[in-house]
Amino acid sequence: MAMMPSKPDVTIGAPSNGKSTVLLALMFAVFFLLGGVTNINDVLIPKLKGLFELSHFQANLVQFAFFTSYALFSIPAGMMMARLGYIRGLAAGFAIIGAAALLFIPAAGSGTYVAFLAALFMIGGGITVLQVAMNPVVTTLGPVETSHSRLTFAQLFNSVGVFLMVRGGAELLLGNSAGSPPPAADPAAQAAYRIDQSQIIAQAYMGLAVIMAVIAVGFWSLRSVLSDSRAAEAKAEGTFDLFAKNARVRFGAICIFAYVGAEVAIGSNLIAYLQTRDVMGLSPVEAGRLLAYYWGGAMVGRFVGGFALRWFAPGRVLASFAFIAIGLILFSALSDGAMAGWSLILVGLFNSLMFPTIFSLATEGLKEAAAKASGILCTAIVGGAFIPPLFGIVTDVSGNIRLALAVPLACYAIIAGFGIWAVRRQARLA
Repeated sequence: MAMMPSKPDVTIGAPSNGKSTVLLALMFAVFFLLGGVTNINDVLIPKLKGLFELSHFQANLVQFAFFTSYALFSIPAGMMMARLGYIRGLAAGFAIIGAAALLFIPAAGSGTYVAFLAALFMIGGGITVLQVAMNPVVTTLGPVETSHSRLTFAQLFNSVGVFLMVRGGAELLLGNSAGSPPPAADPAAQAAYRIDQSQIIAQAYMGLAVIMAVIAVGFWSLRSVLSDSRAAEAKAEGTFDLFAKNARVRFGAICIFAYVGAEVAIGSNLIAYLQTRDVMGLSPVEAGRLLAYYWGGAMVGRFVGGFALRWFAPGRVLASFAFIAIGLILFSALSDGAMAGWSLILVGLFNSLMFPTIFSLATEGLKEAAAKASGILCTAIVGGAFIPPLFGIVTDVSGNIRLALAVPLACYAIIAGFGIWAVRRQARLA
C-alpha cells in the first residue's frame, strides 16, 4: 500500500542552509523503508501460520493487529506533531518503531502468537505517527511548484522498497524453515521448536530496530530544519456531520475501506493461494518471490496510469481499473495452473491508482472541509484490519481459498460503483 496522501496543513518554517537537502534525502529513504516494513507482513503471515499451525482466519489477524493501530493512533499522532513539530515528531515515530521491533525478541522467546501480534500493533502505531508527517515534510522541503514531483519521486522509492523488501523477506523468513512442528501430543517439543524457529524473525526485527534508531538520531540531529513547521491542531468538530451529510465523502470512505481491505487481503493470502496444487503448487519461498511482483505491479501501474489520468476522467479510469481487477479475479478463480496464479498477481497492477483517485474524487472542491474529509478517508484505511480476516473466515468455512476471492471481488465492485457514480455526477455538473 502506498503512503497515504495528506493535506499539507502546516506552519512553514524556512529550511536552514544545506541541511534541508540532507533531510530531503533522508525522507526518500524513509519512504523506501516504510513501504517494505508495512508489506513484509505478507511474508510474515505464512511464516507464523506454519509455525503456530494457525487457521487462515488466525493468520490474517496479523493485519488486524497492524491496521487497527492506524485508527487508534491517528489522533494521538496528529496531537504529537502539533506539539513537537514535524522533525521531532518523525524522530519520535522512528523511536517507537525501533522499540516495537525489539518486542519481537521476547515474542520469539515466549513462543506465543499473541506476543507477535502485540509487537505488530506497536509497529503499526509508529508507522501511523510517521504517516502524519511524511508528505507534508516532503512538500515543504523545496519550491511549491515542484512539490508534486517530489511526492511522486518519494512514492517511487516507496514502491521500490516494497518490491525489494518483500522479495528479500521471502528469502530470509520463508527460506530458513526447518521441518514441521512436532505433534500436539508433545507440547514441550512444540514450544522448543517454535522458540527456535522464531529466532530468525527476532533477528530480522533486531536489525530493523538498529536501522530505526540510527534514523531517529539522524532526524533529531536535523531538528533545527523546519523548526517552525508543525501540524495544525486537530479539530474534530463537524467531522461526523461531514461524513453523515456528504454522500461523496461517505462513499469515498467506504471505497478506501474496501480498496485497502481488498489489496491487503490478496497480498496477505497470495502465498497460500500460489501454494495450492491446482494453482501453481509452489513452495513458500517460491510463492514469496512471486508475491513481490504483485506489489511491483502497483509500482508500474502508477507510471502507466498517470498518463491515463491525463487523457480520461478519473472516474472512468477508476471504474475501468476496478472492472479489470474483477475480471482478473474471476479468471483466476475459474482457471487452473500458472494462469490462475499470474492473473491474481496482475491485480496489483490495477490497484496502482485506486487509492489516490478515490481520495481526490472524494475531496475535490471541499475547500475548508477538505482537511476533515482527509481525516475521514485516512481513518478508513482500517479496512486493512477487517477484510483480510473475513477472507480467512471464508477460506476456513468453505475449505476452498478460491471461494474467498469473492471477498475482494465484492470490494472492487463497490469501487467500480463509485467510479461510475463520479462520472455521472460530473456529467450532471457539466
